[in-house]
Parts: sequence; C-alpha cells; structure tokens
Amino acid sequence: MKGLMRWTLVLVMACGAVTHAQNVAGTWQGTLRAGSDLRVVFVISNADKGELRAVLHSIDQPVPPLTATVTSKGSALRMTIAVLGATYEGNLSADGSTIAGTFTQAGKSLPLSLARATAETAWPLPAPPKPMAADAPMSFEVASIKPSNPDRPGRLFTVKGRQVITINTTANDLITFAYELHARQLVGGPSWMESDKYDVTGQPEGQGLPDMKQLRALMRQLLTDRFKLTFHRENRELPVYAITVAGGGPKLTRNDTNPNGLPGLLFKGLGVLPGVNATIGDLAGVMQGAVLDRPVVDRTGLQGRFDFTLTWTPDESQFASMGVRVPPPSNDPNAPPNLFTAFQEQLGLKLEATRAPAEVLVIDRIEKPSEN
Repeated sequence: MKGLMRWTLVLVMACGAVTHAQNVAGTWQGTLRAGSDLRVVFVISNADKGELRAVLHSIDQPVPPLTATVTSKGSALRMTIAVLGATYEGNLSADGSTIAGTFTQAGKSLPLSLARATAETAWPLPAPPKPMAADAPMSFEVASIKPSNPDRPGRLFTVKGRQVITINTTANDLITFAYELHARQLVGGPSWMESDKYDVTGQPEGQGLPDMKQLRALMRQLLTDRFKLTFHRENRELPVYAITVAGGGPKLTRNDTNPNGLPGLLFKGLGVLPGVNATIGDLAGVMQGAVLDRPVVDRTGLQGRFDFTLTWTPDESQFASMGVRVPPPSNDPNAPPNLFTAFQEQLGLKLEATRAPAEVLVIDRIEKPSEN
C-alpha cells in the first residue's frame, strides 16, 4: 500500500440516490494504517437535489482539501476514489456515531473506521497554503538552471513549498507554458530551443503559494532575464482543436474549495489524466502542451473549477511533444475509447478539429541561459 492516500489530484466519489442523508451529514474522522498512520477527515454536507457532498482533508499530508460526492443507501455507504483506483465501503452504526468500513486499492484492503466528530473531539484541520499576494514581485529571488539528466524520462512543471521546479524542459516548453501557447504558435529561433533540456529551480521573491497566473509571470521574467528572450506577436490562421459542450451537458464535478489554488493535472500513465481544481482552460493547456499536435481553444463558456478523470487509448499522433512513442493499439475489447469519444462520454465535452485565427510569437532573440 505504499503511496496509499498520497493524492495530489482529484478525489471523486460516486454519486447516486441518497437516503437517510440527515444521518450521514457531519464531520467524520479516522486513521488509515498503511505503513504509517494517515489521519483523514470527511466533512459531509447536503448538496442540491438531495445529494451529498464532502470535503476531504488529509491531515498528515501537505495537500489541499478535495471535493467529493457520496452515495448513501440506508446504512450502507460506498465511496469510489477514481484517481487512486480505490473504494471505501462502510456501514453506518444504528446510533449514527460510527462508520465501519474497508478501504481497497490495487486489490489490497485495509480496515478504516470513521467516527462522527464533535466540537470536543474534532481534529484541527490544516490551514490552507497562504496564497502569494496579488502585488508580490513577479521575479525569482534565486533561480538555478542546469542541463537535464539525458537518461531521465518525462517532463514536469510543479511547485514544492516555495520552489518552482521544472524538469526536462526545453526553452520551447518554458515559452509555451509562460505564454499559454502550443509549440506551433512559436515561429523562428535557433534549433536548440527544441533540443536542449533544462531543470529549473526558482524561489520567488514573494512569500506564499503562487497561482497559475503568477507562475506564468514568474516564468516570463526568467525567460527575459536568463534567456534574453525578445519577440513580437502576429495573428495567423492555424489548425486548432476546439472544446465545446456536448449535447447532454458537462459531466464534471464542480470544485469550490480553493478558487485561487493551483490545478492538479498529472498523468498517471499514457491516456490517464485525473484533474482537480482545474478550469477548462487548464485542461486545454494540458491537451495542447502534452497530448495533441495543434493548439486547443476553450469554447465551452464554462466558468469555475472542476474535478474529473479522463481515460482514453492514445494513438500514435499523441504525446509526441513529450518524446513518448505510443505503443500500437491492442485488441482488448475492454480498452478505453479514443480521446474524442472519451471527452464526450466522460466529460460531456466535444473536441473538434477546425481552423481559427491564433496569435503566434515570432522569436527575435534568445540566448542559452546564463550561468547560475
């Protein structure tokens, strides 16, 4: 069970018919003994249309609260944790004070008993990370740029504590992240922009956790200071993919817990993308940055942040920007659908190829990064 409950992305629990909701709403806490003790707290409340919602706190791990929905039928509860491939099934006691259940992941099960907390017994919940001030300087106090280990696979953008970290990122990767572009929207520049890979570790001058807008601004300043990047903008018509709402409407779990927090979008494998606290624009950014061969635009009109899990069978045209070679499709009849079908069936969205005017950056000057 190593890594059990170490979620960095979304926790989604199956929703459905709810009965006896008044007996389930409240704060529930328990300890999962998975090598080390992990204290978990579910704050369950009534939502719209008689359903239940929950906010999950993992007290012993530095992760933000996660939204969830709950299925309750009589005294039985079932919670499906999609991104972990895990379930929790339990039964409410007759006096409504405890839930005795089992947490199952990867074919292994552990007992997990939850007790209804009172004002006297409730565990203190961790304070959410303090956000960076809106007027904080958008520059790094210190930044290290080193050539990547050529034997290390993958690519990563992340925040750890106060550090902004990238691994195996080219200048193209940094520019497309900083300016929310696809690689096709970069014009000109030397060939090393696509080939030379760097690991970046930077500590912002401002205190607190930067949001996505601030992260991009920090990266733009790094590109100016250390890569001496200058460019001009043009508009050109390009082939794009457009995300729209499908006929049946979106199938997304709204996340209102941390509207200014960072989204969690981290692949668990080729064609397995859980998301937490993500906008449709964030989803479009991941699709154009890691998966698809053209820019992706959000035409859904959907506002706010959502939790979801997208699972599909990729084809050979996808993940090329990550340097990944997708294996040939199998003949498994139970394999996930292709990306376009998965978008509609799992998210209630459509992904369509079209052409549209798009902004491009024409590189006027760029240098290899200065020494640390």
